[in-house]
Amino acid sequence: MQMAGQCKYSCETAAETFQWIKAIVDFLKPFTFLISAHVVNFFTDKLWEAVDKDWIDSLRNEPIENLLLIPSGVVQDHWPDSLKEFVLTLKSLLLPREQADLYKVLPGWQVTSLSSVLAQGMNLKKKHEVEVLSAVVNLVANSISANTIVDVGAGQGYLAQVLSFQFQHSVVAIDACSHHGKVTNARAERIKKHYSAQIRKFGSENRSLNMPKTITCQVMSIDMLRALTNMSLPKDDVEQPKLTVQDNKKLDERKLQTLGNTESETSLVLAGLHACGDLSVTMLKTFVECKEVKAVVSIGCCYNLLTEEGFDIAGSLCGFPMSCGVKSANFPLGKNSRDLACQSAERWGSLHRDAGVHNFELHAFRAAFQMVLSRSYTEVIKTSPSVGRQGKALRRQQQRRILESCLQCEQSSRPSFNQKHFDITRTTVEIGQPKADDKSASILDKAAVSHGNSSYKSMRQETAVCTDKYLLFEKFCLSGLCRLGLKPVDSQSLCQIWDEVEPFADIIGPYWSLRAALGPLLETYILLDRLLFLQEQGSHLEAVMLPIFDPVLSPRNVAVIAKKK
Repeated sequence: MQMAGQCKYSCETAAETFQWIKAIVDFLKPFTFLISAHVVNFFTDKLWEAVDKDWIDSLRNEPIENLLLIPSGVVQDHWPDSLKEFVLTLKSLLLPREQADLYKVLPGWQVTSLSSVLAQGMNLKKKHEVEVLSAVVNLVANSISANTIVDVGAGQGYLAQVLSFQFQHSVVAIDACSHHGKVTNARAERIKKHYSAQIRKFGSENRSLNMPKTITCQVMSIDMLRALTNMSLPKDDVEQPKLTVQDNKKLDERKLQTLGNTESETSLVLAGLHACGDLSVTMLKTFVECKEVKAVVSIGCCYNLLTEEGFDIAGSLCGFPMSCGVKSANFPLGKNSRDLACQSAERWGSLHRDAGVHNFELHAFRAAFQMVLSRSYTEVIKTSPSVGRQGKALRRQQQRRILESCLQCEQSSRPSFNQKHFDITRTTVEIGQPKADDKSASILDKAAVSHGNSSYKSMRQETAVCTDKYLLFEKFCLSGLCRLGLKPVDSQSLCQIWDEVEPFADIIGPYWSLRAALGPLLETYILLDRLLFLQEQGSHLEAVMLPIFDPVLSPRNVAVIAKKK
């Protein structure tokens, strides 16, 4: 397999890759306060005060649409020069994420649309990923005359089954979840039944069917994955049994060797579609250390689950950093930064204005809720509590209420003498505006004496928006406290906290946008560490990084492709 045009996506030498890494580190160092911050502490720690005041003042009144484009490297003419330089320099350091033209980059690559039987159960994202990746893995496997492809972190076996049934490869599917193994086997049996019927129908009885062999095992180390890959599956093996390894903590290597003939000459390919955290790292290290593994195609994800030297674990077992070059750069990340690396500029850029507003509001609610916890539940705050996706449900409720409000307004504009269907007071309360006995309502009622009707209407609408946001915040807090098993806080305390943070709530959008812009650069840093690790092994390895998926459909779209010459 020849790789063409790789310079556009990754450097050809370790020295060039290290220079790229060094440039990223030099750029990131002054912004450590941004990448290491936890946005739930936005109000408690006044995080915006660490950002250049001119940047905040400029972005504070920026349209939401422009804020959402900052992670994509789009600047506005009226911004301060230093802010424009920040965004544009950052963009210049990123690994290109637009989907590569694989027909040019990987000569001989051909993609085939999945049949309905192979695509069953896949959503649009998964179908796109499996179609593209299976064609890439097939090309790599053919180039080294692979005996077997090992699908690491196989999930429900989508990739393994396409490689088996469509491309006729011998495949081992490894996953830690026993349920996934059962689903994979059941699904493979249905697919096999379909293809067997087709073979009988068209008189191709001599054709054999490959079914993926499944192994349920949590891959804990390089030695474990090496032992699991020491097997060669015959291509004419139709009735392949499921193999299960029960002990997830310490495996008996002698037992593993019985899974296959370790003395036979084998040529294996390791493939991983979004193998989580350290699993992608383990694949690359196994490729380097195991002579039977001749090639690897790895697409990682969940960088927040990586173990990191100095934070989670020490020594050669950590998932980051891998390369000697990044270790010498001495720029650790930490969990918050690794979590930020999962942000997608393409996903941000594709958001509509309302979705962006809602996103920023939820971050404001969560950060304000952190103040509630820090003041009323000091012991709980030490455990870094997680409230899940409470805001998502509240947002759906609000959207339904807005829709109902629009329908009610439409109905109220029609003449009707039936008071049962025309009750302004009932409609006002339902859309979340203040009731007649609310403090805000009484103030407005007094103001109405000295102001005209249009002024009163404008004031009431503005107050209604603020009240609506407070009511959402109150519901968010009550839901979060319930989830944490805590007693509710009195409304007066919640109202006091919201009054305190509300003047700064509009800053959270600019802050989040600037921080999210650094996410793709952190991912580039992590991916370059993996590339450099392979390049440091010497000239007997050939390695390249390619964005092989549509980044809007699949944000984690960069594949590390390597083989031994």
